Order: sequence, then structure tokens, then C-alpha cells
Amino acid sequence: MIGRGLGGVRTRPWAALTFGLLACIVVAPAAWAADCPGHPNALGTSRTLVVDPREHPRLGAMQYPETLPLADHEVVLTFDDGPLPRKSNQVLEILATQCVKATFFTIGRMAQSSPEGVRKLRDAGHTIGTHSQNHPLSMNRMSIEHAKQEIDDGIASVKAALGDDADAALAPFFRIPGLLRADIVEAYLAAEGIQIWSADFLADDWRHISSSRVYDPRDEATRG
Repeated sequence: MIGRGLGGVRTRPWAALTFGLLACIVVAPAAWAADCPGHPNALGTSRTLVVDPREHPRLGAMQYPETLPLADHEVVLTFDDGPLPRKSNQVLEILATQCVKATFFTIGRMAQSSPEGVRKLRDAGHTIGTHSQNHPLSMNRMSIEHAKQEIDDGIASVKAALGDDADAALAPFFRIPGLLRADIVEAYLAAEGIQIWSADFLADDWRHISSSRVYDPRDEATRG
């Protein structure tokens, strides 16, 4: 699932993604318990996949012909927006108890408001991408100059929150707000070496998908 893990980072040729297993399908192997002290039944992380944004500039079967090469029962956990301390901290605590890593697409102005929240993502070993400066639901119709500003300002804000190691900590990953894609925006991101993440299927609140439907792998209605 790719659901709802530059200055200098823009020239990075690759970034790592972390994978987990769906709890409703697979019980984590016993060997993983040793990797998650105090949580013997934790899911853990099955493997790390390295991707090259210049070779694979657009991912997500909902909108593009290519997606990540996941094995059966593998899922990539991603989260949009934030950091919002109260909710973000809850998510981080849940992931930590399962020793699972995720990819977070952060909002620039939220990073400005809560820079420590961005650093918490980094310190916990999660992948950090960006999701624009202000989350406009109009990138499919705005001017390219405006779109560039949203993209570049969002990256700059997250890098400022990360501090000195921003170039290493920020992945060249971007999710267009609302998945409202446009050719000129995609062309700009590709030219900058930034990988666009769409989704394979949606599992989030704005489509009013219940938690039980997200959990049930038999429910094809959650798969877009």
C-alpha cells in the first residue's frame, strides 16, 4: 500500500523505504521479537527497499503505471500532513511499540510551527518527505510559478526544522496535496530529481473509509 517513507537533497540519487507486514494477515516471525524489546508480538520491519527517483519518478497505481515492487502481504505505511504534536506523537508511539517504520509527507508551515515534531520523525528512524508549504488543493490548476513556490517553500521549511543534517535526513519524495496532479507540476518535480508518490489504494479519513474497512484485506472497496 502506498497510502496516506533538497537544495542538497534534490541531487540525492536514492532514498530508502521501510516495509512492514499487515497484522491482519501475517504474524511476525519470532526472530523479530528480539529486534523489538518488550514487545514480543510486534510486527517489526521486514526489509528496506532502495529507490532511485530519477529512474522511477512517479509511483502509485491509482494514477501512474508504476508502483513499488512489494511482495505478498507487504505494505508501505505513509502519513500525510503534520507534524501536529498531539496526533503525531500518538502515531509515533504506536509505530514504536510495533518497531515499524513509516514515510511521512510533512507540511512546511506545520514544520515551522512544530520543528521538534519533524526532528522526532528523523530521530525515530522514519523517512521524511514533503507535501507542499500550505497544502493547497489546487495544484492541478495553479500557475507553475505558484506550484514551484509551494514545493520549494515546503522543502525549505522542513529542512530548516531538521537543521544541519537536513540534506541527509530529508528524502526527495513529494506527495501532491489531494493527489491533484498536473503535467507541469510533475515535470518540475522530475527535473528536480524529486519522486512523486500517489497511492495504490486509499485508506484515509477524507474518503470516509472506516477503520474496519481499512483493516479488512478482503474489502476491495478500499483499494480505489
